[in-house]
Amino acid sequence: MTQPLQPPPKKNPQKRTQSSTRPPETRSRAALGLSAAAAEGRFALQVCQECFAVQYPPRDVCRACLSPELAWQDQSPSGTLLAETTVRTSTKLYFRDRTPWRMGSVQLDVGPVVLCHVHGDCQSGSKVTLLNRLDAAGQGVLLAVPEERTDHMEDNPQLRALSADPKHRRILVTDLRNPNTPALVKALLDAGAATVFVGESESWRPHDNRRALADLENVETLPLDVTDVASVQKLAGEIGGKTDILINTARFVRPGGVLERGDTAFAREEMETNYLGLMRLAQAFGPGMCARTGDGINSAVAWVNILSVHALSNAPDFGCFTASNAAAYSLSQSLRGEFRGSGLRVMNVFTGPTDDEWHQALPPPKVSAVAMARAVVSGLQQGLEDVWCGDVAKEIRDRWRRDPKVLERELTQGGEGA
Repeated sequence: MTQPLQPPPKKNPQKRTQSSTRPPETRSRAALGLSAAAAEGRFALQVCQECFAVQYPPRDVCRACLSPELAWQDQSPSGTLLAETTVRTSTKLYFRDRTPWRMGSVQLDVGPVVLCHVHGDCQSGSKVTLLNRLDAAGQGVLLAVPEERTDHMEDNPQLRALSADPKHRRILVTDLRNPNTPALVKALLDAGAATVFVGESESWRPHDNRRALADLENVETLPLDVTDVASVQKLAGEIGGKTDILINTARFVRPGGVLERGDTAFAREEMETNYLGLMRLAQAFGPGMCARTGDGINSAVAWVNILSVHALSNAPDFGCFTASNAAAYSLSQSLRGEFRGSGLRVMNVFTGPTDDEWHQALPPPKVSAVAMARAVVSGLQQGLEDVWCGDVAKEIRDRWRRDPKVLERELTQGGEGA
């Protein structure tokens, strides 16, 4: 059975930090479909559109009828562990640093036999569930876990290596004034976070969130203004070397499109906070976090951005705000490529309208602070890249995938003509 994970001892500053290593990254183009599904936590395999045979490993033509018409479809992850072995040494640096490492073969209920990583609580011949997770190289890999949950199973080293679990980690939440911050901080502490740092701009101004956080243990409020380079660099100098997860909640939002506003004052603030603020944070905190992805139990693991789902397709009622989010989304994709060499994950949480004063004129459903916090923590625990929070976000995602141009028309069409 998995032993509960203990808090790491205080680090000796005279000892060298373990270098970041990555598992083998090379994949075929066909296999990238597995990684795309893993980014959202889905278990998907190729299915032949001619004979309906389920395929594994990923390939270019059907194993049964040689048809090239193979589509990725969600499948049942249930199977039986046929055999397992334990790797105790490896020529690959990533696995050599993490041995012993269990591997095995699983007969899926849908047909194929797959080779996969195996959780320590799985027994040969038992029923298992396959998880499709992203590894440190950003590629999808399969992990067999017990069909029934076992005690402390999330503390298994192999499962933890395929996630960004907040347990025993130190987390920076960048904006105390965001309405979702108190619920998010509490959810992170409930998930086992060691310390939550909360950035606060304009600390001279009173705010209800400050009182809400004052009663929580292991929370530190620190000065941080993402629109000020000096403020960001100063905080990075103080806690950048011990930040394991950064959650960027800083945002400036005002309703209105281009013509409605008449000037660029609010748009400038939106870009300064939502886009350039992300860039300042990345430049200050990114190098230190990238250097610590191999740092044991409380290694740096994830960078989280909270974005409007209309970063995919603009909503004219909040046209300038969502344009700044589109810029931030594009920048997050750039950071994903820049961080990948170290194994630091970038997780984007896309939300519909949030339950706050700036979206009060919009009809429900809206995303509550508790729902947002739950989505962030769950995404970290699963090691996801894309999280869709709320019914509106999921609907926009599905419509955007079906036809982006149709979605654009639906979102931008006016009312009845005069």
